[in-house]
Amino acid sequence: MLGENHSLNSDFPELKDTIAALNKNDTTFAEKAKEYEELDKEIRVLELKDAPIDDEAMHQLKHDRAVLKDVLYQRLLSESK
Repeated sequence: MLGENHSLNSDFPELKDTIAALNKNDTTFAEKAKEYEELDKEIRVLELKDAPIDDEAMHQLKHDRAVLKDVLYQRLLSESK
């Protein structure tokens, strides 16, 4: 769906406490999470404006978001065990 929020808390509500703890105590995670949230917001804005960029550029943004999300999710899983 266009303009859908893919924030970490939205996509992983069961890990909300872990996300908050890592954002507070792990600067590397916090920086990557901030980068992810900014990228997600950029994609949402572009989608709501009918993506005023070419398809390849949008695909690259979404790919970058997915790669970053995977890195963050793996860190969340390792912390929540």
